[in-house]
Order: sequence, then C-alpha cells, then structure tokens
Amino acid sequence: MLAQIAAIVIFIALFALGAIRGVHIGVLMVAGAAGTALLLTDLPMDEVVAGFPLSIMVLLVGVTYFFAIAQTNGTVDRIIDAALSRIGSKAALIPVVFFVLTSGIAAMGAPLAGLVMMPVGMQVARRYGVDYALMGLSICFGIGAGGFAPTSLYGIVTYGTAHDAGIGLNPLLLFGITVLVYLILLLAAYAMFGRGFFSRRGRGNGSADRLDVPDLAPISGPPGNHPFERETALRRGSASTAGIAFGEGDEDDAAFDAAHADDHDAPLPPFTPIQILTVICMIGLIAAVVAIAAFGLEPDIGLLCFAFAALLTVVDPGTGKNAVGKIDWSTVLLVGGIIMFVGVLETMGAVDLLGEGAKAIGSPIIAALVLCAVGGLVSAFASTTGILAALVPLALPLVADGSLPGWALITALGICSAVVDVSPFSTLGATVVATAPGEDKERLTRILLRFGLSMVVVGPVLLVGGLVVPAMLF
Repeated sequence: MLAQIAAIVIFIALFALGAIRGVHIGVLMVAGAAGTALLLTDLPMDEVVAGFPLSIMVLLVGVTYFFAIAQTNGTVDRIIDAALSRIGSKAALIPVVFFVLTSGIAAMGAPLAGLVMMPVGMQVARRYGVDYALMGLSICFGIGAGGFAPTSLYGIVTYGTAHDAGIGLNPLLLFGITVLVYLILLLAAYAMFGRGFFSRRGRGNGSADRLDVPDLAPISGPPGNHPFERETALRRGSASTAGIAFGEGDEDDAAFDAAHADDHDAPLPPFTPIQILTVICMIGLIAAVVAIAAFGLEPDIGLLCFAFAALLTVVDPGTGKNAVGKIDWSTVLLVGGIIMFVGVLETMGAVDLLGEGAKAIGSPIIAALVLCAVGGLVSAFASTTGILAALVPLALPLVADGSLPGWALITALGICSAVVDVSPFSTLGATVVATAPGEDKERLTRILLRFGLSMVVVGPVLLVGGLVVPAMLF
C-alpha cells in the first residue's frame, strides 16, 4: 500500500509543480511515469511506453490538422464573416448568436480557438448595451459546448479515455447532453444579466456589483435610437478587431466604427474554390460521423479527418504544409503523458485503492458527487484537458461493480470539469476580464469568481441528480 500511496503523491506533486513553475505537465508526467515504474514497480519500460494512448494521439492530430487547414486557407474566417453579416438581429439575441458562432469554432478541434470571438464580442456588447458579463459568459459557454463535440478536444479526451477503459460512451450523446447543459446555463445568465432586454429598459455596463439587474432608467429619445431597438449587421471584419484597444472612453467606439465602417455597404468577397472545397469537406466529415453512428458503428474521427485533410493537401499543397505546424502537439503530449502515468497507477493498483476509498463513503451517489466536485474545483485552477485525462480513469472503480452507469458518470465528470472554466483563474475567465473595458474589470472578476465557484456545487448537483440518478433508475 505504501508504494501505491507514494505513486499517487508523486502524481499530485507533478501536477502542482507544473502549475507553480509553468512547466509542461505532459513532460513531467512522461518522466514521472518512467521514474515511478522504475523505482516502485518491476514493470518493464516497454510496457510503460505502451501506455501512451496512440489512438487518442491519432484522433487529436487528425482533427487539429484538418481544421488547421481550414483556418490557414481562410475558410473559418469566411464562415464567421458570412454568418455575422447576416444576423440583422435585435440586441437581445446577440449573446445567443455569439454562443452559436463560438460553439462552431470550438468544435473545430481546439476549444480555446473560440476565444477569437471575445474581443469583438466585448466591443459589440459596448455598442449595443449588452451586459459584459452576459456576453463573456455566452462566449465561454459556447467554447464549453463546442469543446465536447466529437471533433473537439474535450469530447475526444472524454469519450476516448472512456472507450479505452471499456465504457461505451456515445460521442454524439456526450455532445448533445453538453449542449443542453450549457443552454440551461445560458438561460440562467440571461435571467441574471439580461432581464433588461425583456422589460424593454436600458442597462449600462459596469454599473452593478451583484448577480441581478439593478433598477434601470426608462428608454428615452426618438424611436429606433435605443440600442435594444436598433438592428445591426455584425461582421468580424477580417479579424480586424485584434487591433482594437479596450479602454474606458468613446475612443473604443470610434475604433470599432472605423474597423467596421464598410461592413454594411461593402459586399463580402465570394468563397474561393479551395474554401468551397473545405466547406464541402467539413460537411462531409459531419455527415460521415452521423451516418456511421446511425448504423451502430463507432466512427474513427481521426482517420476521417486525415482523409479529408489529405484531399485538401493534394489540392493545395502549400496550405497543407503550413498547417502541419499548427497541429496541437502540446495537447497530445499533455494527454499522453497523463494517461501514461495513470496506466502505471492502474498497474500498481493505486487506482483501485482510490476506488475503494470512494466506495468507503457508502453511497455511490455521494461518491459521484464528491468526484465531480473535486474535478470541478481542481479544474477551476488547472488545465481542464489534464483533469479530464486524469479523473476519467480514476472514476472506473465506481462503475466496475455496476452500481453506477459508466457513460452517465463519465459524462457528468467531464461537464463538471468544464463548466467551472468561467472562473477568472482559468484561461476563459481571465480572457473575459482582460478584454472588457477597464471600468468593468473589477465587477467582472467578482461575478466570474462567484459564478465559477458556484459551478463547483451546482454542476455536480445538476449532472448527478439530472443524469446519473435517472440513468441508474432506467
């Protein structure tokens, strides 16, 4: 038992060391797995290396390479421009539009790619009277929802790790449940920060330090001039928002206007032939995944992405060559290193030891709640991807005896580890604060801290109570 406890302590210590020193955790985990096996077990090194998840590596490399091509040849930007130019919607729907657009971007392999929508989202919020907290949460929720798509990182790690452990988790079911959860959270965000839309009363940004909407001044001025009454055609403007400053005065509005001065009048350029082919390949990828799943088979999304990427590379070799450098090797190493170390822990019996400790709680439901809460709490301060790769295998002892449905528990654990990412200590929450105007940063920090930490409790209660318990009964 001492060897198992020592291995678990080493595992936790490497996580802490990586966070404190800013060292890539995957590198530490590969070295730690080898060192732990050498010192505490008689496991041969070839078996340690064999624990590196090649199937997940192929999946991650294929997905990130395919969508890197789509980004490099400008297809992703053109899709965003075309969508934003056709919105023509009232201000109340703007956060929903950004949620949908961000979800689509995040579904293209790398969830954090959705952060490109944060700067323009905050400027649109300023212009149309949308609460910065509502806009920031909408974009964060979009990243979370899209991130669990079968073609994106969170989804790949969650269902890939579950599949390797023998748990049948349908990637489309995981994605659907995640989208539903984030839509519920989006409605909650509207209830807290968007009630002014529906009462037809204006709202200033940065005026409150609480999670509800304060008393609002009546609409004044001629009809059609109030931000909630105007309609707009929004455009990303060829990524021109990257150069917009985020200050406190009217200069930001002027910069935004200058960057989008021709958006309403200038027609969008047509898609190029390679962009049209890329869109066809993206549609083909989605259709292939759905069709294969419909026949009861498991689609190999990584190989499908390689197939479509190979076609695009043959047609446009230059873009394919440039996209190789954008493959997310860092995440491959992170996930691979963690799973490699977890494999050593499983061989040593350390995972079973933790499972027995969880079972000692007495109630499987309480054990599931504790596990999901721990995942959420740690993820609020650390890498969501790393937590998913580490905790999913540790949940296996809870489902080994059949007391908990594996697919439901893994889904709950995955989502609980992601919904806390709005915390200002995480990348998503920090980006919301960084891109907001100066006068609202302090308020946003408090709101996101409360919202993110509340998800440590709300997430497990919502997912275990609304998913795991019904799955046990039916």
